Amino acid sequence: MSRTSPDLQTTYLGLHLASPFIAGASPLADHLDGARRLEDAGCSAIVLHSLFEEQISEADTGRVHHLDTLDRQFATVVSYFPEPEAFAVGPVEYLEHIHRLKEAVRIPIIGSLNGTTPEAWLRFARLIEQAGADALELNAYEVITEADRSSVAVEAGLRQVVHDLKHELHIPVAIKLSPYFTALANVAREMERAGAAGIVIFNRFLQPDIDIRHLAVWPRLELSSSAELLLRLRWLAILRGQTQCSLAVTGGVATPNDAIKALLAGADAVQMVSAILQHGPTYFRSMQDELRRWMESMEFARVDDFRGRVSMEKTEAPGAFERAQYIRTLSGWSSWLGYQAYVRAHEGDEPVRPS
Repeated sequence: MSRTSPDLQTTYLGLHLASPFIAGASPLADHLDGARRLEDAGCSAIVLHSLFEEQISEADTGRVHHLDTLDRQFATVVSYFPEPEAFAVGPVEYLEHIHRLKEAVRIPIIGSLNGTTPEAWLRFARLIEQAGADALELNAYEVITEADRSSVAVEAGLRQVVHDLKHELHIPVAIKLSPYFTALANVAREMERAGAAGIVIFNRFLQPDIDIRHLAVWPRLELSSSAELLLRLRWLAILRGQTQCSLAVTGGVATPNDAIKALLAGADAVQMVSAILQHGPTYFRSMQDELRRWMESMEFARVDDFRGRVSMEKTEAPGAFERAQYIRTLSGWSSWLGYQAYVRAHEGDEPVRPS
């Protein structure tokens, strides 16, 4: 008698998904043909690339960050931002694309907004919902450069944005957070109280480089790798059980093993971009096949059977557990191991342990 294949179904933001693997915000679904290829390859949902707060504000009011784009005194600051035609689509085209996608594919379509201020541009979210989006992801990407802006003010602003979005929408909202909060678990819970249905861990702070020849800042974008996963695993494991929000991981999932680790830590969904750009949409099928094989080897029938198995929800004292793992890791790298590595690297000899 043949054994039943493991069930990969999951729920994310209240949406029923055939598997945990979804396409994260990126150019992957900028064209209908690309979206169809993603669906055919087994992608269970698509997060569209972000529409920026600045795009919406400029199209609506002619201003960027309250600055008149036609006023000469703001010319230098405004020039830092791309011209409207530099974006793949504008606000109106974004809405049209959502409508066409909903007619082209059967999997959920999640719109995405990138912004941080609780202002009028948030009303555009209602238009995204009306265009047919099944959910909305808010990418709260912001580097705080003002020294007089406190962490309390930053968190209050994010809370207000989420609250305003939920006031405008009936569809679920996920917020994509950075790891750079003093008390991230508290921030996640406050986002839930404000109305967020999901937390996405984490947005990538794309680090610009410096061009020493032209004495200028140089934008630099690199695809993510498995090396970025550990921070995300840590916070998935911490947040699992401390919030009722759905949890999604994004960044650092390059292999099937990476995805398995994320699910063990507590992820409800696994967003993928870099690996799909590198290997093509069919990599979604490979991820599913490898997950099934691993589940069969471990005798798991459903994803829920092991989701969060290694999260802190399973420990009696999460704070003590986290501290213990930190100390255990450092104590495992003893002075003798460090000395061995140093001698091999610099002298090429096998060090002799002192008596």
